Amino acid sequence: MNRRTGTDQHTGWCAQDHRCNLAEHRSAEILVDLPGHARAVLVRVRASDGREHAEIRVRVALADVDPAARRQLGTLLAGLRDLMTRAAVIRRPRPGRAAA
Repeated sequence: MNRRTGTDQHTGWCAQDHRCNLAEHRSAEILVDLPGHARAVLVRVRASDGREHAEIRVRVALADVDPAARRQLGTLLAGLRDLMTRAAVIRRPRPGRAAA
């Protein structure tokens, strides 16, 4: 892949291989694995417009009975909402304050 200037230039964290396509740059996958229970895969992405974001896939083993599985799903959704809210707040400093 040719190195060019601008948003199409590879970054230090970029995998610099087939994962970079359609003018995106993607990191190698970061895995969090709890064998038999859950797995998460995180990838850092720089889009063609230069904005960066995290792409996260999560797989969680659900209970065999529906009421417990529904409780797990509710807990998962509430936790994801909290996580996304906390991460979004970090992104933009409040007016009058310097970025961390």
